[in-house]
Amino acid sequence: MAKPKIATASLAGCFGCHMSILDIDERILKLIELVDFDKSPINDFKEFTGRCAIGLIEGGCANEDNVHVLRDFRKHCDILISVGDCAINGDIPALRNNIPLKECLEEAYLNGPSVYNPEKTIPNDKELPLCLDRVYPCHEVVKIDYFLPGCPANAEIIWQALVALLTNKPLELPYEMIKYD
Repeated sequence: MAKPKIATASLAGCFGCHMSILDIDERILKLIELVDFDKSPINDFKEFTGRCAIGLIEGGCANEDNVHVLRDFRKHCDILISVGDCAINGDIPALRNNIPLKECLEEAYLNGPSVYNPEKTIPNDKELPLCLDRVYPCHEVVKIDYFLPGCPANAEIIWQALVALLTNKPLELPYEMIKYD
């Protein structure tokens, strides 16, 4: 019988939650016994090869490419999990949400203290994804089944969630693993 597949993606975030996946240390070998990785930076597969049991998403949606990737994951994954605070609430990338996008782009490309841009242009190439008006948490774009908080999400939380879901056990994370105080 074929092993279930999992896929992972990093949207507008820092890739820290993917580092937490790797931080499950030697248990990654146990994970490989349970699953095959599909589309993921972990194996560098760029496209889905089939249906996935679980999709792990880190980062929020800051541009149209992020939205496309997230919708593609929802279409290909039975269970979709927001991993980390950027995926759950936008976190650091969402700090720009209180500033109009035009002002953010002008500061980044025209007026910032270390900007050298003699042409005084803001990049506008058709190859660049369009920035959204704000950074959206994943659940505002697609249905999300589970949320694993943290910045980055704790490796133990990720491990316990994956094992529970892959072995059809209830996902019950102890308060100590998800507390905020």
